[in-house]
Amino acid sequence: MFVRDVSGTHRDEYFFTTDPSLTPAAVIGHSCGRWNIETTFQEARSALGLETTRGWREKTVLRAGPCLLGLYSVVAVLFHALPGSKRTGAVTWPGKATVTFSDALCAVRRWLWAEAVLPQAGDGNALQKLPEPIRELLLTTLAPAA
Repeated sequence: MFVRDVSGTHRDEYFFTTDPSLTPAAVIGHSCGRWNIETTFQEARSALGLETTRGWREKTVLRAGPCLLGLYSVVAVLFHALPGSKRTGAVTWPGKATVTFSDALCAVRRWLWAEAVLPQAGDGNALQKLPEPIRELLLTTLAPAA
């Protein structure tokens, strides 16, 4: 089945099925129902390296996928638990309307570094001794790059 977007906002798509009894609406409905899981896999591949394991053993490959998807879940839960004021560090671009997984990952990194990792350095006040603009620049620059 071929679907053309007459508004021009989406690309034209072909949809396939092995079940000839499905109506066109049902085929598209099944495809739309998979959107959340497909987005999850796309974000896990780009942000966490899913499917880029370098293991040569079957057990290594079978272990890496669930661990990375578990990490994806941990980041999502931690981001959801953060207060709104701590959900910072999002990268913006024209047309972006929602928070992406990479935004959530940046916010969780910033929170972990500011609250748990960097206070451990030196006397525990090293981060607080930095002027606010420099501290913010440090966290904003490092979180997406890590």
